[in-house]
Amino acid sequence: MRQLYKEFAKCSSIAMLISLLAATATAQTDFWQQTNGPFSGTITALAINSNDDIFAGSSSGVAFSSREGLYRSTNNGDNWTSLGFLFSNSPVTSIAINSNGDIFAGTSAPSAIIYRSIDNGDNWTQLTGFGASHIPALVINSNGDIFAGTSGPFSDGVFRSTDNGDNWTATSLTSTDVISLAINGNNDIFAGTSDSGLYRSTNSGDNWTQINTGLTDTVVVALASNSSGDIFAGTSDGGVFRSTDSGDNWSQINTGLTNTNVRVLSINSNSEIFAGTSGGGVFRSTDNGDNWTQTGLTNADVRALAFNAIGDPFAGTGDGAFRSSDNGDTWTQVNTGLSAFAGHLAINSNGDMFAGAFSDGVFRSTDNGDTWTHQINNGLTDTNMRALLINAMGDLFVGTADSGVFRSTDNGDTWTKTSLMNTWFPALAVNSNGDLFAGSGFVGIFRSLDNGDTWVELNNGLIDRQVVSIAINSNGDIFAGTFVGRLYRSIDNGATWQERTGGFNDSGGGVTNIAFSPNGGIFLGTHNGIFRSTDNGDTWLRVSSAVRDIGALLINSDGVIFAGFNGVVRSPDNGETWLETTGLTGSAWDLAINSNGIIFAASFRGGVFRSVASTTTVEDLLTGIPSSFALEQNYPNPFNPATTIQFALAGRSYVTLKLFNVVGREVTTLVDEALAPGTYKVVFEAKGLPSGIYFYRIEAGEFVHTKRLTLLK
Repeated sequence: MRQLYKEFAKCSSIAMLISLLAATATAQTDFWQQTNGPFSGTITALAINSNDDIFAGSSSGVAFSSREGLYRSTNNGDNWTSLGFLFSNSPVTSIAINSNGDIFAGTSAPSAIIYRSIDNGDNWTQLTGFGASHIPALVINSNGDIFAGTSGPFSDGVFRSTDNGDNWTATSLTSTDVISLAINGNNDIFAGTSDSGLYRSTNSGDNWTQINTGLTDTVVVALASNSSGDIFAGTSDGGVFRSTDSGDNWSQINTGLTNTNVRVLSINSNSEIFAGTSGGGVFRSTDNGDNWTQTGLTNADVRALAFNAIGDPFAGTGDGAFRSSDNGDTWTQVNTGLSAFAGHLAINSNGDMFAGAFSDGVFRSTDNGDTWTHQINNGLTDTNMRALLINAMGDLFVGTADSGVFRSTDNGDTWTKTSLMNTWFPALAVNSNGDLFAGSGFVGIFRSLDNGDTWVELNNGLIDRQVVSIAINSNGDIFAGTFVGRLYRSIDNGATWQERTGGFNDSGGGVTNIAFSPNGGIFLGTHNGIFRSTDNGDTWLRVSSAVRDIGALLINSDGVIFAGFNGVVRSPDNGETWLETTGLTGSAWDLAINSNGIIFAASFRGGVFRSVASTTTVEDLLTGIPSSFALEQNYPNPFNPATTIQFALAGRSYVTLKLFNVVGREVTTLVDEALAPGTYKVVFEAKGLPSGIYFYRIEAGEFVHTKRLTLLK
């Protein structure tokens, strides 16, 4: 720091003083920063406490997704905060809050457990799991007794706790899947089941009576009770039923209810009933269910409803959370902080970025990730994304989990299903002639010579047809990796295939990623590490065994390798050594790079991240070796938003070039790698930085120098 202080003094006496005061305040800048999204998620449960804090349970629809869990908003839904890793492997399907503010959250497979928080969600205690597969319903009566509706092959029915969740006992309603619960003003409990209609208990669950008179649909998904004691039942196909005699008799009340697949019912303080439907949005009744009108939230898959203290409704949907401030006439999406499970990335020649999300379809950003648009799924009937590709014409292709390959020729606004359909396609690639290749997880490889209109199966020599990765090098050689760890190569545009797995024997490991370096090397990302070939795939050498379960692999134009697993590591020396990067939350499932060298990472938790600085900023300008080390003044200076920094190396050195603010705090690292002798330039983009004076400092062996630059916005 003394050397840094000394050089700052040459530039500015003011900077010298401030740097001295802040000598101990320097901090390392993260490599990654989170973009503003994409935000989405399937909200499966909602609850609001007496302070109007909102709690939302989410599900991705993907096993072991880290986007699943519980979120909290303390500002009426404007922002959401994840309540921790505790729920990250299980969707939260039910939430209940007692009179003391204690929160109870029920989860579903793979871990069907009830959790309790007594501090507004900051900390959680695991209570019990019952052995059930799902806990879709939780209710609390006026005595504070908690009832859990469960379903599953090993334990189902209704369970009860009389000691705030510490202990649970099975009620007499067993051996049936209970998927909805409600309690009326008399503390009578009503249980809706998945196949046998409705049950009622008037003695806290000790005994149950089946009450299906007039109920023509016995799949009861939703229940609600009003202040008059009327009970309302939402069914999977028969719409809404009402009972005015505590469940003894039921009448169907669907006038105006154009979608009769009712997923949730909720009643506000004015006794107005809101019904959330599957694919039909939210309906409202102001006359106790006699008539229904469509609210402003249409064509949505609504899973949860709740009201705040002033009666504003919130809806949990397959596209995240919505809020209405006019009793449902209009709705606003409020998803900030509800990160989509982005698994795939692609960037077109205009810099538009596309993120394919598991269960959420495709998002688009035209401003480097600052904002995202989700309404680009028109025609995309399967929104469970498994692969994403952009060809030279800018056409987009997505491989889906169940419905084949879709194409968009208008930047994602509309989609058309190609003739390749009805199976899982996790791999897509295109060669320099525009030929498309699609790898299926079950039936091998297909090729299209007409931009996806028709496809031909190409499996000659492909013994293992569980293809999960495809890549094409500059010579047109095609490489295909399979789920069980085999690698195949085709040198005749896919007509024939030869296995090329010698040297890594990754049986059972899965070849998930293939990437090519500028010097002709090939790298494989597998579940058992990273492998390198320098002879076009004939032989392989393991270059990393510590980094396993590779989710993404990318090599920039400088040959720096980036590997996504639990975070992202990078290698500046062809895989010999690996360095950690900081600032990214969760595993990286895909990596993409734009024309400025900014890398984007699709995170298992937290949406999309981007590198703070360009990863390809160093450009070798001259072939001659400089006679001395030097750091030049940046140009232009002052600048906005970009400036160029040039430096010279008289010998091979490990170089760091860092930017500091006027208090001596590190802002970002521009260069951090070994470089050969030569003259280089770095393009620095000051995105997100305020105007002011900054200092850039180079260290190359014993050569250390600092200069000042000025950002004017």
